[in-house]
Amino acid sequence: MRLDRFLANLPHLSHQQARQLLAAGRVSVDGQPVRDGLHPIRVFNQVELDGEVLQTGKPARYLMLHKPRGCVSATRDPLHPTVLERVADEADRADLHIAGRLDFNTTGLMLITNDGLWSRRATLPASRLGKVYRVETEDPIDPACVEHFARGLYFRFEDLTTLPAELELLGPRLARLTLHEGRYHQVKRMFGHFGNKVTALHRESIGAVRLDPQLEPGEYRPLSAEEIAAF
Repeated sequence: MRLDRFLANLPHLSHQQARQLLAAGRVSVDGQPVRDGLHPIRVFNQVELDGEVLQTGKPARYLMLHKPRGCVSATRDPLHPTVLERVADEADRADLHIAGRLDFNTTGLMLITNDGLWSRRATLPASRLGKVYRVETEDPIDPACVEHFARGLYFRFEDLTTLPAELELLGPRLARLTLHEGRYHQVKRMFGHFGNKVTALHRESIGAVRLDPQLEPGEYRPLSAEEIAAF
């Protein structure tokens, strides 16, 4: 919402009075005077008029979780433990949501927040942020996969070709894969294209944000200011 509209929605102010208050520099957002009525206001901003708080502004939360195996990427599930149960100690857990899901048995970096705009930026397909996965397979990985993944693979069901992906072979059955999109079961389907089954999948990073190596499975921590700004 724009600041001028926020003020005009108050019961004791008209649009003209709101413009006058702004022009006089009597309105501040997060402690800074703002005269521009087009300044965006969100639920996380504190808005004051002559020092009187009009909106307290709730704290924005940005968390990094090391997702363990056997955990559902959902708010609630009748049969299985959920990702959000891992942050049960957070006072505002009901406001939190997941920014980018992982499959039931996939482990690794998961982002959790109460900021919908931020999570959309973090998961927007058009951003094509690199998502890096460590992949273990049942059979040895054919070196030809490197070139095929780089060209893109055709998925008949969706009638589309995947974006170019970078595959780095780390061992006979171990690789690091960087994707720039998030198709349904994409990693498993890409390896399945070559008759190879993925036995373990672990997300190491999203864009510039890497999973903290100090976090054990199931543990989490707040993101740093630099990590938040990465999106």
